[in-house]
Amino acid sequence: MALVTVYYDGSCPLCRKEIAVYQRSRGAANIEWTDVSSAEQACLGEGLTCQLAMARFHVRDRQDNLCSGALAFVKLWLELPEWRRLGRLCSNKPTLWCLERLYVGFLKIRPSMQRRFR
Repeated sequence: MALVTVYYDGSCPLCRKEIAVYQRSRGAANIEWTDVSSAEQACLGEGLTCQLAMARFHVRDRQDNLCSGALAFVKLWLELPEWRRLGRLCSNKPTLWCLERLYVGFLKIRPSMQRRFR
């Protein structure tokens, strides 16, 4: 069975802290964690460039589908037992739509937030 792959920006202090929380969760050993800030383009797989991966959170699911943003978080949460309930709650289209809007808003303020976490 293929592993879920999480692509994250390891050069972002805020992102590193968030990913560390997930990596300490039960089930995290069954996920491939790829720091795109130090990854080679070839290891990102089809459909993902370093530039895209640095700009948004991405997850490649067990069926090799690549997703980003809110959907990527939901896919991750569904893989981790402690987060699974949240993943199920957020899996419906209206909630995903709202979460995606929030995520896009967060991306706009992320640079200023990163400076605070350095």
